[in-house]
Amino acid sequence: MKKYLIFDLGEVMVRYSPIDMCLKYIKNESDAKAVCEVLFDRLYWDRLDAGTIEDGELLSEVKKRLPEALFPVAEKIYSTWFLSLPEIPLMRELALKLKNEFSLSLALLSNVGKALAEHESEIPILTIFDKKFYSAVIGYTKPCDEIYAYVCEKLGISPSEAVFVDDNERNVIAAEKFGIKSIKFTGNVNELREELYRILDKENRPKE
Repeated sequence: MKKYLIFDLGEVMVRYSPIDMCLKYIKNESDAKAVCEVLFDRLYWDRLDAGTIEDGELLSEVKKRLPEALFPVAEKIYSTWFLSLPEIPLMRELALKLKNEFSLSLALLSNVGKALAEHESEIPILTIFDKKFYSAVIGYTKPCDEIYAYVCEKLGISPSEAVFVDDNERNVIAAEKFGIKSIKFTGNVNELREELYRILDKENRPKE
């Protein structure tokens, strides 16, 4: 029987579009692209997700690569990006419906830096989750086995008692190998709904 539905955040529950975040504050498209390429460089964000770089260090490195005139707006974007995450339509409703219909709990598992975790109360979608796990806080990142083991231990479940939804195929494959039933979200909410109902009807629906 499944006890938890575990969701990724970016491109599953919310849209994550760095260029849109930059265009919100920078009207000049070429400047927005320049800030986006530097500020959201995976060179830094992979380390943010792992919790191995601090905000000040990241901004210091970013400033070395940007014109001085763009420093203030880059800092503004960095300090507010997590407040510019529009929810993917119908995902909130789907998660809550499944929670109620099948007596499940909801958990979040996201590769994300400490800044978002520290401001979680300002992000409406996060209020629906019973438990939240942020990679930079717990010290592991998807798709390593340790992160799935950590989550299951903290939730008090075996891997077989959860369903995991992520948009990254590597994360899905790793979770499946660990023993967690996993679904790759392609952006089609109807397809995801059908797959989740198929799984939950089989395991959680009371037998007549």
